[in-house]
Amino acid sequence: MMPQNDKAMIRASRLGKTVASPEGSLVILQELDLRVEAGESVAILGASGSGKSTLLGLLAGLDEPSAGTVELAGVDLSALDEDGRARLRADRVGFVFQAFQLLPALTAIENVMLPLELAGRRGAEADARGIMSRVGLEERQEHYPSQLSGGEQQRVAIARAFAAHPDLLFADEPTGNLDQATGHRIADLLFELNRESGTTLVLVTHDPELAERCSRRLHMEAGHLTEHVDA
Repeated sequence: MMPQNDKAMIRASRLGKTVASPEGSLVILQELDLRVEAGESVAILGASGSGKSTLLGLLAGLDEPSAGTVELAGVDLSALDEDGRARLRADRVGFVFQAFQLLPALTAIENVMLPLELAGRRGAEADARGIMSRVGLEERQEHYPSQLSGGEQQRVAIARAFAAHPDLLFADEPTGNLDQATGHRIADLLFELNRESGTTLVLVTHDPELAERCSRRLHMEAGHLTEHVDA
Protein backbone atom coordinates (compact mmCIF):
# COMPACT_ATOMS: atom_id res chain seq x y z
CA MET A 1 0.00 0.00 0.00
CA MET A 2 1.14 3.53 -0.76
CA PRO A 3 1.61 5.75 2.30
CA GLN A 4 -1.41 8.02 2.70
CA ASN A 5 0.76 11.13 2.96
CA ASP A 6 2.54 10.42 -0.31
CA LYS A 7 0.62 11.06 -3.53
CA ALA A 8 3.46 10.05 -5.85
CA MET A 9 2.42 7.47 -8.43
CA ILE A 10 5.99 7.22 -9.79
CA ARG A 11 9.30 7.95 -8.09
CA ALA A 12 12.56 7.29 -9.89
CA SER A 13 15.84 7.98 -8.10
CA ARG A 14 19.30 8.16 -9.70
CA LEU A 15 18.02 5.96 -12.50
CA GLY A 16 20.58 4.71 -14.99
CA LYS A 17 20.60 2.39 -18.00
CA THR A 18 23.73 1.21 -19.80
CA VAL A 19 23.74 -1.35 -22.61
CA ALA A 20 26.49 -3.11 -24.52
CA SER A 21 27.21 -2.04 -28.09
CA PRO A 22 29.88 -2.92 -30.68
CA GLU A 23 31.70 0.27 -29.65
CA GLY A 24 31.53 -0.61 -25.94
CA SER A 25 29.14 0.43 -23.19
CA LEU A 26 26.43 2.85 -24.28
CA VAL A 27 24.90 5.07 -21.59
CA ILE A 28 21.22 5.69 -22.36
CA LEU A 29 20.08 7.16 -19.03
CA GLN A 30 22.22 8.52 -16.20
CA GLU A 31 21.33 9.57 -12.66
CA LEU A 32 17.80 10.50 -13.66
CA ASP A 33 15.29 11.59 -11.02
CA LEU A 34 11.55 11.80 -11.65
CA ARG A 35 8.43 12.16 -9.54
CA VAL A 36 4.91 11.97 -10.97
CA GLU A 37 1.99 12.75 -8.68
CA ALA A 38 -1.23 10.76 -8.72
CA GLY A 39 -3.61 12.26 -11.26
CA GLU A 40 -0.94 14.19 -13.18
CA SER A 41 -0.50 14.09 -16.94
CA VAL A 42 3.17 14.25 -17.90
CA ALA A 43 4.64 14.34 -21.40
CA ILE A 44 8.20 13.20 -22.10
CA LEU A 45 9.55 14.79 -25.27
CA GLY A 46 12.79 14.16 -27.11
CA ALA A 47 14.40 13.26 -30.40
CA SER A 48 14.34 9.71 -31.70
CA GLY A 49 16.94 7.67 -29.84
CA SER A 50 17.05 10.02 -26.86
CA GLY A 51 15.94 7.30 -24.43
CA LYS A 52 12.24 8.17 -24.02
CA SER A 53 10.93 4.66 -24.62
CA THR A 54 13.75 3.16 -22.55
CA LEU A 55 12.68 5.34 -19.65
CA LEU A 56 9.05 4.32 -20.05
CA GLY A 57 10.04 0.65 -20.00
CA LEU A 58 11.99 1.15 -16.78
CA LEU A 59 9.18 3.07 -15.11
CA ALA A 60 6.72 0.32 -16.02
CA GLY A 61 8.98 -2.48 -14.83
CA LEU A 62 9.23 -3.93 -18.34
CA ASP A 63 13.02 -3.54 -18.15
CA GLU A 64 15.49 -3.39 -15.28
CA PRO A 65 17.77 -0.41 -14.65
CA SER A 66 21.54 -0.63 -14.46
CA ALA A 67 21.44 1.72 -11.47
CA GLY A 68 18.92 3.48 -9.27
CA THR A 69 15.39 2.62 -8.21
CA VAL A 70 11.80 2.99 -9.40
CA GLU A 71 8.77 3.02 -7.14
CA LEU A 72 5.44 2.45 -8.81
CA ALA A 73 2.35 3.18 -6.70
CA GLY A 74 4.60 3.08 -3.64
CA VAL A 75 6.14 -0.30 -4.50
CA ASP A 76 9.88 -0.65 -5.13
CA LEU A 77 10.09 -2.56 -8.42
CA SER A 78 13.53 -3.93 -7.54
CA ALA A 79 11.93 -5.79 -4.62
CA LEU A 80 9.69 -7.76 -6.99
CA ASP A 81 10.50 -10.64 -9.30
CA GLU A 82 9.25 -10.70 -12.88
CA ASP A 83 5.93 -12.28 -11.88
CA GLY A 84 5.45 -9.72 -9.14
CA ARG A 85 6.03 -6.85 -11.54
CA ALA A 86 3.59 -8.40 -13.99
CA ARG A 87 0.92 -8.65 -11.27
CA LEU A 88 1.47 -5.03 -10.29
CA ARG A 89 1.06 -3.93 -13.92
CA ALA A 90 -2.09 -6.04 -14.30
CA ASP A 91 -3.60 -4.45 -11.19
CA ARG A 92 -2.55 -0.83 -11.64
CA VAL A 93 -1.25 -0.04 -15.16
CA GLY A 94 -2.59 0.37 -18.69
CA PHE A 95 -0.57 0.72 -21.91
CA VAL A 96 -1.13 2.31 -25.33
CA PHE A 97 1.63 1.74 -27.88
CA GLN A 98 2.46 3.24 -31.27
CA ALA A 99 2.17 -0.16 -32.96
CA PHE A 100 -1.18 -0.99 -31.27
CA GLN A 101 0.07 -4.40 -30.00
CA LEU A 102 -3.21 -6.18 -30.67
CA LEU A 103 -3.23 -9.98 -30.95
CA PRO A 104 -4.17 -10.75 -34.58
CA ALA A 105 -5.90 -14.07 -33.78
CA LEU A 106 -8.35 -12.38 -31.38
CA THR A 107 -11.32 -10.21 -32.27
CA ALA A 108 -11.44 -6.62 -31.07
CA ILE A 109 -13.64 -7.48 -28.08
CA GLU A 110 -11.42 -10.46 -27.20
CA ASN A 111 -8.35 -8.20 -27.23
CA VAL A 112 -10.06 -5.85 -24.79
CA MET A 113 -11.26 -8.71 -22.58
CA LEU A 114 -7.87 -10.44 -22.40
CA PRO A 115 -6.19 -8.35 -19.66
CA LEU A 116 -9.40 -8.42 -17.62
CA GLU A 117 -9.56 -12.20 -17.83
CA LEU A 118 -5.87 -12.59 -17.02
CA ALA A 119 -6.41 -10.44 -13.93
CA GLY A 120 -9.37 -12.59 -12.90
CA ARG A 121 -11.85 -9.73 -13.16
CA ARG A 122 -15.52 -10.67 -12.97
CA GLY A 123 -17.83 -9.35 -15.67
CA ALA A 124 -14.96 -9.04 -18.14
CA GLU A 125 -17.17 -9.26 -21.22
CA ALA A 126 -19.70 -6.70 -19.99
CA ASP A 127 -16.93 -4.28 -19.01
CA ALA A 128 -15.17 -4.77 -22.34
CA ARG A 129 -18.34 -4.20 -24.35
CA GLY A 130 -19.07 -1.07 -22.35
CA ILE A 131 -15.69 0.52 -23.05
CA MET A 132 -15.85 -0.57 -26.72
CA SER A 133 -19.11 1.33 -27.03
CA ARG A 134 -17.49 4.32 -25.29
CA VAL A 135 -14.74 4.47 -27.94
CA GLY A 136 -17.31 4.22 -30.75
CA LEU A 137 -16.64 0.67 -31.87
CA GLU A 138 -19.82 -1.12 -30.82
CA GLU A 139 -20.35 -2.21 -34.45
CA ARG A 140 -16.77 -3.49 -34.85
CA GLN A 141 -16.40 -5.68 -31.78
CA GLU A 142 -16.32 -8.99 -33.64
CA HIS A 143 -13.82 -7.81 -36.27
CA TYR A 144 -10.19 -8.93 -36.23
CA PRO A 145 -7.39 -6.34 -36.17
CA SER A 146 -6.61 -6.95 -39.85
CA GLN A 147 -10.19 -5.90 -40.66
CA LEU A 148 -9.83 -2.57 -38.84
CA SER A 149 -8.24 0.71 -39.89
CA GLY A 150 -5.24 2.07 -38.01
CA GLY A 151 -7.43 4.51 -36.12
CA GLU A 152 -9.87 1.75 -35.19
CA GLN A 153 -7.04 -0.48 -34.00
CA GLN A 154 -5.75 2.29 -31.75
CA ARG A 155 -9.27 2.79 -30.39
CA VAL A 156 -9.30 -0.90 -29.48
CA ALA A 157 -5.91 -0.45 -27.80
CA ILE A 158 -7.22 2.54 -25.82
CA ALA A 159 -10.31 0.57 -24.81
CA ARG A 160 -8.08 -2.29 -23.65
CA ALA A 161 -5.93 0.13 -21.64
CA PHE A 162 -8.87 1.74 -19.82
CA ALA A 163 -11.05 -1.37 -19.42
CA ALA A 164 -9.43 -2.40 -16.13
CA HIS A 165 -9.65 1.14 -14.68
CA PRO A 166 -5.88 1.53 -14.20
CA ASP A 167 -4.35 4.00 -11.77
CA LEU A 168 -1.58 4.74 -14.26
CA LEU A 169 -1.50 4.83 -18.06
CA PHE A 170 1.68 4.74 -20.14
CA ALA A 171 1.25 5.93 -23.74
CA ASP A 172 4.22 5.53 -26.09
CA GLU A 173 3.80 7.61 -29.28
CA PRO A 174 0.06 6.76 -29.38
CA THR A 175 -0.54 8.74 -32.58
CA GLY A 176 2.79 7.96 -34.25
CA ASN A 177 1.41 5.49 -36.82
CA LEU A 178 -1.67 7.54 -37.73
CA ASP A 179 -2.36 10.31 -40.21
CA GLN A 180 -2.77 13.78 -38.74
CA ALA A 181 -6.57 13.91 -38.72
CA THR A 182 -6.93 10.42 -37.22
CA GLY A 183 -4.17 11.21 -34.73
CA HIS A 184 -6.05 14.27 -33.50
CA ARG A 185 -9.23 12.23 -32.99
CA ILE A 186 -7.30 9.53 -31.10
CA ALA A 187 -5.62 12.18 -28.92
CA ASP A 188 -9.02 13.73 -28.14
CA LEU A 189 -10.34 10.31 -27.09
CA LEU A 190 -7.28 9.50 -25.01
CA PHE A 191 -7.37 12.74 -23.02
CA GLU A 192 -11.15 12.66 -22.66
CA LEU A 193 -11.09 9.17 -21.15
CA ASN A 194 -8.13 10.11 -19.00
CA ARG A 195 -9.96 13.11 -17.54
CA GLU A 196 -13.07 11.03 -16.88
CA SER A 197 -11.14 8.28 -15.10
CA GLY A 198 -8.67 10.48 -13.19
CA THR A 199 -5.82 8.26 -14.34
CA THR A 200 -2.20 9.32 -13.99
CA LEU A 201 -0.84 9.66 -17.54
CA VAL A 202 2.76 9.42 -18.71
CA LEU A 203 2.96 10.17 -22.43
CA VAL A 204 6.06 9.65 -24.55
CA THR A 205 5.97 11.66 -27.77
CA HIS A 206 8.01 13.67 -30.24
CA ASP A 207 4.95 15.82 -31.03
CA PRO A 208 5.01 19.18 -29.16
CA GLU A 209 1.32 19.79 -29.94
CA LEU A 210 0.33 16.51 -28.28
CA ALA A 211 2.62 17.21 -25.33
CA GLU A 212 1.00 20.63 -24.78
CA ARG A 213 -2.17 18.85 -23.74
CA CYS A 214 -0.41 17.46 -20.65
CA SER A 215 -0.13 19.38 -17.40
CA ARG A 216 3.66 19.00 -17.32
CA ARG A 217 6.27 18.58 -20.07
CA LEU A 218 9.76 17.12 -19.70
CA HIS A 219 12.52 16.98 -22.32
CA MET A 220 14.87 14.03 -22.68
CA GLU A 221 18.35 14.80 -23.96
CA ALA A 222 21.63 12.96 -23.48
CA GLY A 223 20.13 10.71 -20.85
CA HIS A 224 18.81 13.55 -18.69
CA LEU A 225 15.37 15.07 -18.13
CA THR A 226 14.75 18.81 -18.01
CA GLU A 227 11.40 20.43 -17.26
CA HIS A 228 9.75 22.75 -19.76
CA VAL A 229 8.58 25.97 -18.14
CA ASP A 230 6.05 28.14 -19.96
CA ALA A 231 7.22 31.69 -20.63
